[in-house]
Amino acid sequence: MGKRVIPLASVALVVLLSLGLSGSMPREVGALSAKPNIVFILADDMRKDDLKYMPKTRSALQDKGMSFENAFVSHALCCPSRATIMRGQYAHNTHVWSNGSTDSSSTTSGGLQAYKDNGGEQDNVATRLDAAGYRTGLFGKYLNGYDGSTRPSGWDRWFGGVMGGDEYYNYDVNDDGTLRHFGTTSSDYSTDVISRKTNTFIDNSASLGTPFFAYVAPVAPHAPSTPAPRDVNTYDGVKAPRLPSFNERDVSDKPSWIRQLPRLSDSKKTQIDNHHEKRVESLQALDDLVGGVVGKLREKGVLSNTYVFFTSDNGFHHGEHRIPNGKWRPYEEDVHMPLLVRGPGVAAGPTYRPGLNTDFMPTFTDLACSSSTCDTQNWSYVPDGRSLRPVLEGNAATWRNAVLLEAPANFSPAYAGIRTVNTGTTTKGKYVEYSGGARELYNLESDPYELTDRYNPTSPPVGLASRLQALKTCAGSGCRAAENGQ
Repeated sequence: MGKRVIPLASVALVVLLSLGLSGSMPREVGALSAKPNIVFILADDMRKDDLKYMPKTRSALQDKGMSFENAFVSHALCCPSRATIMRGQYAHNTHVWSNGSTDSSSTTSGGLQAYKDNGGEQDNVATRLDAAGYRTGLFGKYLNGYDGSTRPSGWDRWFGGVMGGDEYYNYDVNDDGTLRHFGTTSSDYSTDVISRKTNTFIDNSASLGTPFFAYVAPVAPHAPSTPAPRDVNTYDGVKAPRLPSFNERDVSDKPSWIRQLPRLSDSKKTQIDNHHEKRVESLQALDDLVGGVVGKLREKGVLSNTYVFFTSDNGFHHGEHRIPNGKWRPYEEDVHMPLLVRGPGVAAGPTYRPGLNTDFMPTFTDLACSSSTCDTQNWSYVPDGRSLRPVLEGNAATWRNAVLLEAPANFSPAYAGIRTVNTGTTTKGKYVEYSGGARELYNLESDPYELTDRYNPTSPPVGLASRLQALKTCAGSGCRAAENGQ
């Protein structure tokens, strides 16, 4: 028999009663913990406008937390984006440029192997929070190329899905070092399995009185976008968004790879709508997962001391600019993300301060180390991102007004771009430089759907081009200075 663990909440209650303190107890025992818990929920290929199909998520997080109106990913592709989240670095510093070594024309391979080769598994959000005394757990998708043969360090609880196949049914998972197979029954549906494992982790961690970090990464709504049995046909006939850029009529001002795309046929529009319907239906189980996590946190009495983050790794095209599907481009549909945050001291309502996927790791370590000093001696690098904590607490004096967009020549010509926001001194716009010489420039104040390319080679945007040059090779504090316009 092992030792019986007495929950900290019970200890705190006994101490208060023994001191003869009067008054009502806090409604949630989690408030007694010095360190906050963190739950990070990451959708896969979810667009910002997909949030309208997730009522439980909006009720639990958007209505009671902060909604980032300007949240972005720098490289809108699964593995590069997830490596950035883990490390808090732009892709040009993680050196993870693609989903695998065979789909990149850069000199650095992609996928999990590139992440490992460049030290990603030695120093990341998990190793840092684990060293700070957190019970860490990953549930779901890790990085592209993960075959289940390893269990990365830094994670106290590991439930890592093996890449390949459907990934909603008939898949394998490394469950704390044991390879387990899940079949095709309704109870094997991956989003629901991840939900159950996450809630068990929360339950056990809260009972131990240990601060915890849960990285929750289901595959929805990524293709094949298989809905749970209970959600099949719930959105029959729903159509994909018809933005002004959908099936764009005049693309004469766009780069050559857009100009050569044909206008969407009726059959292609039907394919887009059918895929959108499946995506929306697959999001319903993810919506249940979010509601279940918040419910479990409330049940265990730790909701008031837990930060819950919800976002996506990248967006997706539904026919905008004649692009029938996919991601990785610098257009808004791919880089502009949902980001909702609920937690202690986080005011409900929107914020227009820009957030980026480089920010998650420094935010989590800042929150975890707020009540004790983290051992920074073993940290091998300084992240490019910044802690979102000042924004969450409403006291961000200065902040970035631009972010870097970047991609190698893996699915489309390589590019580097700068996306700015309206801060009073800068306008909301985008400037992109492609390999081969093509350029794009958009005023997103007057042209939010990127219909009119304003680039003029006789009058280039010198200021934006100069800032972009600084961002393309920045690292650490240099990135934050370049984003600020310094």
